[in-house]
Amino acid sequence: MPAPTDHELFDLGDLPLQSGATLRNATLAYKTYGTLNEDRSNVIVHPTWFSAWHDANEWSLGPSTACDPAQYFIVMPNQLNNGLSSSPSNTPPPFDGPHFPAITFHDQIEAQHRLLTRKWGIESIELVVGSSMGAGQTYQWAVSHPEMVRRAAPIVGSSRTSEHNQVFLKSLRAALTLDPAFKGGHYSPDALPTAGLRAFARIYAGWGLSQAFYWQRTYREMGYSSLEDFLVGFWEGFWLDDRDPNNLLAMLWTWENGDVGKTPGFDGDTEAALRSIRCPLIAMPARTDLYFPPEDEQWASQFIEHGEVRVIDTIWGHFGGLGLNAADNEFVDATLRELLARPA
Repeated sequence: MPAPTDHELFDLGDLPLQSGATLRNATLAYKTYGTLNEDRSNVIVHPTWFSAWHDANEWSLGPSTACDPAQYFIVMPNQLNNGLSSSPSNTPPPFDGPHFPAITFHDQIEAQHRLLTRKWGIESIELVVGSSMGAGQTYQWAVSHPEMVRRAAPIVGSSRTSEHNQVFLKSLRAALTLDPAFKGGHYSPDALPTAGLRAFARIYAGWGLSQAFYWQRTYREMGYSSLEDFLVGFWEGFWLDDRDPNNLLAMLWTWENGDVGKTPGFDGDTEAALRSIRCPLIAMPARTDLYFPPEDEQWASQFIEHGEVRVIDTIWGHFGGLGLNAADNEFVDATLRELLARPA
């Protein structure tokens, strides 16, 4: 599906970045659901995951769900680099394409903080929830602005990108950039590195879903007749559908360098950053996730005073937290409902 067009744009102005660069005339794309109440106390923030746009989060919404737009004002900010917010693909020269500055999770949250505080005067967030890279942003919100975040729920993500996870990300980068059509990021819109994107997709297919998913041939329940049909129709089809290679590489960099310990004031001490989190936080890793196994979140949770881990028992691997499987969605929703009922 092509990128959605039902979002709004917020003018961030000039955004200083952790790298020392400045993202000039930056914009943050977002969509809201529900109505902000008079005292601005019913806010939920739901950031996006790698390559996703805000519509990929809409599975979490609905009447009588934890994130019910009839009760909450839900803000879904599109992360910088995703093609809707300021990104390599939509920034004019000289900072276009491969020349776009590096964006950290801290930078992402500072942009979102500007949106919430300057547009609506929001001072308190009832819940920050996000999956995958959205989970990295959830952790970062809780560290960067503990005075605002009352509850946090990172799903299938982590506070620090592990070295094993980095191996996956480096393989994606190699597959894409080694395509001769990539041309150092100066490819033509009419001659995209499609061979690299197809290789990118095949690597993703082996990591995104579990061994059990393939052993049980669960892809047949999705309408695919064979493994090859699934690899081409689902995986290659996804990455060839309106995903700009430079945007993907920029988001890869953010993911690969994720670590709340890099937040200003913590000097790389991830444990100290995690100890600074004040709010109740329930992490929801998936039992079969190859990127973010439950052990990663159990390690982080020990440093969070009000931290807890609830494991999604699923064969859907990383995708167990991205809204594709009804049983996993019900688990997530029940956990969010319980978290929102807790005193903050």
